[in-house]
Amino acid sequence: MSTHAAIDSTGDATGMQGREFAWTNADFDRVQDLIYRRAGISLHDGKHAMVYSRLSRRLRDTGHQSFKEYLSWLESTDGPEWQEFVNALTTNLTSFFREQHHFQIFAEHLKSKPATHPWRVWCSAASTGEEPYSIVMTALEALGSRPRFSLMASDIDSKVLATAANGVYKGESLKGISAAQMQAYFMRGKGSNSGLVRVKPELKQLVEFLIVNLIKDDWPFKEAFDVVFCRNVMIYFDAETQRRVLERIHRVMKPGGVLFVGHAENFSDSRDLFVLKGKTAYERR
Repeated sequence: MSTHAAIDSTGDATGMQGREFAWTNADFDRVQDLIYRRAGISLHDGKHAMVYSRLSRRLRDTGHQSFKEYLSWLESTDGPEWQEFVNALTTNLTSFFREQHHFQIFAEHLKSKPATHPWRVWCSAASTGEEPYSIVMTALEALGSRPRFSLMASDIDSKVLATAANGVYKGESLKGISAAQMQAYFMRGKGSNSGLVRVKPELKQLVEFLIVNLIKDDWPFKEAFDVVFCRNVMIYFDAETQRRVLERIHRVMKPGGVLFVGHAENFSDSRDLFVLKGKTAYERR
């Protein structure tokens, strides 16, 4: 799978000497293989330092003395450490109303159907919650204060989902939020919580948070979705995995439903499933 970096005489990847733990290309290859099989993530060879840094914490926390020892132990079990391993290697960059144009298209789509329509929406990369709460705010503004609307917000990373469900953020992270939205949807912390804000219960009650691994066949959904947000996820998958995930998303969506993807993602090769509707927004065939 790898095109190796230069190796010194000890077998360590160049530039990685003097670290707390020995780190070889063989260790990196094993990590590449394990995260691909477990989460579909394709780690390219430029990620040596990132992987070493993040997984070193797991070695310390589990008491292992080498990556070889840790990875062998990991492969011998199906316990909770697998979740920690995945958590360590997933990247969670997010913000409120990121890629604003999507929320404008989403609002227009919500207004295109009768007020009685029961909307079902899935946010498949919820991260720390900024995206799902942006979705719910858009829905409340488009449909009124008591919409027939439910949002499933999932992620593969259990730690970020816990943050999302808690709904507490630093005030400076609310850059995409207007003063009116701040007043309507957030509560400011006082005293020891000064500088923090909490999402109001009326937003939270419209969201269900759950762990979903996009490459597994065990998606828990019983009813089809009108809209799916799957943004900046597919960039971590190879072409084969992308196609497989797109086929599954297609199966859990209603015909005519809208799929939102990230700005660097293009699925023109899957025109049999989705047709381009707007800037990085696709309609399900």
